[in-house]
Amino acid sequence: MSVEVTRVVHDIVVALAALGMLGQALIAALVLVALAALVGIGTPLAAVRAAFCGYELWAAFAVASLATGGSLFFSEIAHFVPCELCWYQRICMYPLSLLTLFAAVHADHAVARYLLPIPAVGACVSVYHLLIENAVIREPSACRIGGAGCAVKWINEFGYMTIPTLALTGFLLLVGLLVLAAAGAGEEAGRTVAASG
Repeated sequence: MSVEVTRVVHDIVVALAALGMLGQALIAALVLVALAALVGIGTPLAAVRAAFCGYELWAAFAVASLATGGSLFFSEIAHFVPCELCWYQRICMYPLSLLTLFAAVHADHAVARYLLPIPAVGACVSVYHLLIENAVIREPSACRIGGAGCAVKWINEFGYMTIPTLALTGFLLLVGLLVLAAAGAGEEAGRTVAASG
């Protein structure tokens, strides 16, 4: 790669890492809102639902598309070789780009609960990948078969932002957005039943 291309790749990596940090801030806020709702303080949850105005599925589509585009950038433009665990995470993320788009176009919030297992599984794979990457657990020999092992840190922005960290951030955001969409669908169904009764 030329120096100019290398600089552009680095700038895009930094931008993706910065978006990952923003995503992590949103996850922290959603966790605080969920904890407040669990102890009976519903005002923050109502504010979050009002802020999305029924666009949770569009937000989920944006997250899944950005994550899909980012992973394709890493492998096809930056030429980072995806490991076996990266492929499993891609298997969980890529379909969500299309599925959330279809659900959003049709305003089908009820389907969100059926999509929830996909990012949940992806998040578990990301956590496992992070444990290997940080040498908490031993790297399986299967990880080294395809070339680059699962412990290779292709990026390490801000001292902790690696590719599996970005993937985990995307999956957790998707879980939060899909939960909000599913909860909205449940409330809508409850209002419809009450109105018809």
